[in-house]
Amino acid sequence: MRKIFLLFCVTSLSIIALLTFINTKSALLLLIFGPLILMGFYDMYQSKKTIRRNFPLLGRLRYVLESIGPEMRQYFIETDLDGKPFNRLQRSLVYQRSKKETDTTPFGTQLDVYSEGYEWINHSIRALPFNKINHEPRVRIGSSQCSKPYDASLFNISAMSYGSLSKNAILALNSGAKMGNFYHNTGEGGISPYHLEPGGDIVWNIGTGYFSCRDADGNFNYDEYAKRAQLDSIKMIEIKFSQGAKPGHGGMLLKEKVTDEIAAIRIVAKGKDVMSPPTHSAFSTPLELMEFVKLLRKGSGGKPIGMKICIGNKSEFIAICKAMVETKTYLDFITVDGGEGGTGAAPQEYSDHVGMPLRDALAFVYDCLVGFDLKKEIKIICSGKIITGFDIIKALSIGADVCNSARGMMFALGCIQALECHTNTCPTGVATQDPDLVKGLVPAEKSVRVARFQHETVKSAVELMASAGLAHPDDVGRDVVSMRIDRTTIKTYAQTYPEPVPGCMLEGHSVPTDMFYFWKKASASQF
Repeated sequence: MRKIFLLFCVTSLSIIALLTFINTKSALLLLIFGPLILMGFYDMYQSKKTIRRNFPLLGRLRYVLESIGPEMRQYFIETDLDGKPFNRLQRSLVYQRSKKETDTTPFGTQLDVYSEGYEWINHSIRALPFNKINHEPRVRIGSSQCSKPYDASLFNISAMSYGSLSKNAILALNSGAKMGNFYHNTGEGGISPYHLEPGGDIVWNIGTGYFSCRDADGNFNYDEYAKRAQLDSIKMIEIKFSQGAKPGHGGMLLKEKVTDEIAAIRIVAKGKDVMSPPTHSAFSTPLELMEFVKLLRKGSGGKPIGMKICIGNKSEFIAICKAMVETKTYLDFITVDGGEGGTGAAPQEYSDHVGMPLRDALAFVYDCLVGFDLKKEIKIICSGKIITGFDIIKALSIGADVCNSARGMMFALGCIQALECHTNTCPTGVATQDPDLVKGLVPAEKSVRVARFQHETVKSAVELMASAGLAHPDDVGRDVVSMRIDRTTIKTYAQTYPEPVPGCMLEGHSVPTDMFYFWKKASASQF
């Protein structure tokens, strides 16, 4: 659009010059076109608004609509064309927090509090004063076998790869993580210079393609892994089994986005779609997975090693728990991704109908770890449409220790959900490799918004905890959140997901009834 604007400028001025040559009064047209041209050049060189940088003059129309007021915003929320009415409401909240605008709402809730599924926090008459609680709580991740545990923030950047996102988006995210002292998950696309340059904490996500640690045939390469895993910026290593957007499918980067640089980072060939296999080749059984965990821990120098999974077949996760018990080798963390998670390139059926939703998956993973008496060693991280402070509290209540967000952080970068992630034409420069669009996103500006959004969201979650009389995320239990089942039935999460007795799954005779079938089916020697 910059080129089109420049063409508009040249054409307009040429026509005005020609008309002025014929009739000097035509020079008055400069009074109309002059200010428009000046506004367009201002748009091109200002750094705060990406849409205006990429689409001079024309991009102003979006901000005109945005400035009309809450009545028009509410209209757009209620008539969301993509069929997800809360997306724009959530995006508006992220924008407000990232820009440090007021996020209070007049005249009470706009939700139907008597509708099925409405949820709320059970506050306490012994609520804690906001000024006497820690607004930046840390959660230590690292089992008894981890020599370099990591103190994580409550809210962090979920897995998004360089390649899927632009270099400026990665720079902004990692700079925001550095600024706000939280971590940035690389996604399975490998470690790029843009993850390392700002110096923010990194969780290296290693998927089935082993990008940045593979050989020419796509197999895991220990030497390449160890060389990167011991970098100071790398705080934890995450073995990716599946993601919520397309579990069992494998990642995909379209060839249009595979530049020479991305090919070198991922150690792949250019000119082809980059497809990750649906399964790992470095191991094929739970017991072999435990050997791989020990190998990764050794190569990293003792850093936390975890796994990311969207729950599918329950017996397979129970098999992993059995393998940990049998080998006495422990993961340090497990990232649970809900089936409702999103991505820029996933088949619709996978997005809609594959993978267990986050709430049920969280409860299942937590109950398994408690049942096998492993929870004391392992922290649970969760992701899947976590955007607000209340989303964090709900996740903590069910069993999470730490939360990640992808779409929330993308909103903070300026994502407007143009739904062009897979076309390489993202207008905000977030999910594209087109240099003309990427330059519209200024990392120095957007990193501040990322850090601000994270800070304000953690603050919101902590204050909600304080209202429930709780001082730390570890104190949030399943009785903190209630949910309306129908118009007259209300249950807490503790009633919906009753917790098992610690160690009950170590012996067959005490396995909970709803788990017994999967427990019996699970074997440490095979998935």
